[in-house]
Amino acid sequence: MKTHTVRAHSSAEDLPRAEHLAWKIAEVAADPVDVTSEATDMIVNRVIDNAAVAAASYARSAPMSARSQALAHPASVGGVGATVFGVEGARCVSPEWAAWANGVAVRELDYHDTFLAAEYSHPGDNIPPIVAVAQHAAERGLTGRDLMRGIATGYEIQMDLVRAISLHRHKIDHVAHLGPSAAAGIGTLLGLNVETIFQAVGQALHTTTATRQSRKGEISSWKAHAPAFAGKMAVEAVDRAMRGQTSPSPIYEGEDGVIAWLLGGPEGRYEVSLPAPGEPKRAILDSYTKEHSAEYQAQAWIDLARKLHAQRPEIGDPEKVERIVLKTSHHTHHVIGSGANDPQKYDPTASRETLDHSIPYIFTVALQDGMFDHDASYLPTRAARPDTVALWHKVTTLEDPEWTRRYHSNDPAEKAFGGAIEVEFRNGERFVDEIAVADAHPLGTRPFVREDYIRKFRTLAEGVIEPVEIERFLDIAQRLPNLGQGELAQLTFTVRDADAVSAPKGLF
Repeated sequence: MKTHTVRAHSSAEDLPRAEHLAWKIAEVAADPVDVTSEATDMIVNRVIDNAAVAAASYARSAPMSARSQALAHPASVGGVGATVFGVEGARCVSPEWAAWANGVAVRELDYHDTFLAAEYSHPGDNIPPIVAVAQHAAERGLTGRDLMRGIATGYEIQMDLVRAISLHRHKIDHVAHLGPSAAAGIGTLLGLNVETIFQAVGQALHTTTATRQSRKGEISSWKAHAPAFAGKMAVEAVDRAMRGQTSPSPIYEGEDGVIAWLLGGPEGRYEVSLPAPGEPKRAILDSYTKEHSAEYQAQAWIDLARKLHAQRPEIGDPEKVERIVLKTSHHTHHVIGSGANDPQKYDPTASRETLDHSIPYIFTVALQDGMFDHDASYLPTRAARPDTVALWHKVTTLEDPEWTRRYHSNDPAEKAFGGAIEVEFRNGERFVDEIAVADAHPLGTRPFVREDYIRKFRTLAEGVIEPVEIERFLDIAQRLPNLGQGELAQLTFTVRDADAVSAPKGLF
């Protein structure tokens, strides 16, 4: 990896284009390196994982709405179009709209992969726009190998930016790293030159910076749309760049650019490490998926709660518990814990999007039920259960400097997303325990492997997709590295009763 110092520059400094971060990103994207066997296996896992969540969310409001919008935009004249999850494969739409619909379906349940460092991310959000363009541009003779290279770039760029540049510190939503990464991944897929990718990266960043209010207070359905919007903008940015259109520059370093006015300001400096020329893109191997449908920082706490349900069931009884304190990292405390100061996180009538960002709620339900389901655990009747509400309001979080340090550690062996629990019973007894990482984490007690991703897909697709279609998709996904020209359109699935699920009419 090669580290680049990035800061704001005055216009008078006339920063050479080769020194722009967007140019360096474009150089990485244009570097024709092969994907390693380890990264290849993980890309297949992630494709299966994304599809599993999309199947489970098919009939939910946000995916239905996005899908109906996409279906109003048939394939454009520039290609054959791209598929939409759940819809019969012959009915293709324009690629930017496929990226939109599939991106919402993947993100809706907060149930796919994650990478946490200086910033937060769901790098699997790169897959829908890159796949959409790969399917649409079939006349270019693209193969599974080309798609793998594009996805590897998308993961690499987003995760490298996430390691180096905090957006949330300045109240900017994390998808501002996704627009550039998806544009870069599409550039790799299509074999575009550095200049074209550079322009696309700049446009994608410029159009995808937004505030973090989408993840604050009463969280709305836009949470699922935000990364899909970034993917859609990336597709459009690449199209414009291929037509010779240029972008705001330098987009990161300019006097009125992103760093100067949205991030660290004129004095802000960032050390961004990117692959050196010829170096494989391996970042995807550092990402981790979710066994449970909730914010990633809740994964380990759900696993601890399930264990305590069996070992110390009295902790789930509000009549016996005085208080429960979860000592954890700054992020967990301030974003999904009581440190957010969002009363909605303790409101049984709050939206599902709000509850899946409330660790007091999630921990309470997992503790009382001994399990956590992507649907049943969020039902209004489940949230309103009196004993749950009573215990839920006894759960608070507290930032612990050591857990914050471990959260930000660059050493995979000590990087952690859990914390320590302290329970005070009404009889005066105290109980303590802790968990560092989720069971499914690479360093957890049951790290996810291919069989787990397949099981997740089969479980979430059951009752939504016909059994024969489930097996067909799993076969094509696992053959992704060897797919030939014309086969990428098969990377989708059709649901059992597609016409029975429809959204309200809109403008299109």
